[in-house]
Amino acid sequence: MIRDRDQVYGERFSRQAKTLDLREAVIAPRSPWQNAYAERVIGSIRRDVVVMGERHLLGILSKYVDYYNGTRTHLSLAKDAPRSRSVQLPSQGRVVKVPRVGGLHHEYLRRAA
Repeated sequence: MIRDRDQVYGERFSRQAKTLDLREAVIAPRSPWQNAYAERVIGSIRRDVVVMGERHLLGILSKYVDYYNGTRTHLSLAKDAPRSRSVQLPSQGRVVKVPRVGGLHHEYLRRAA
């Protein structure tokens, strides 16, 4: 779990996190840019998803992580995903839209007719 150095996270919080088998990653002092990654994910989930419970949230997060690492393009990776993808040539078929993360996002693939 990534967290900042806010005083609300005290020893009690750290003990509880350890009890839940969570490993804490504390951002560097005076480095708010590091917290932006966690805030962006949390903001995306709040805007895009209606969560129906813990089990539902865990399923959505699992699908989102898979989408983020396997499909979503990243400018810093030359518009590739963290799990590299092969180039799909026009000869491989027409482009089809595949829903991801319950239809919130889409992946476009070539499929043979």
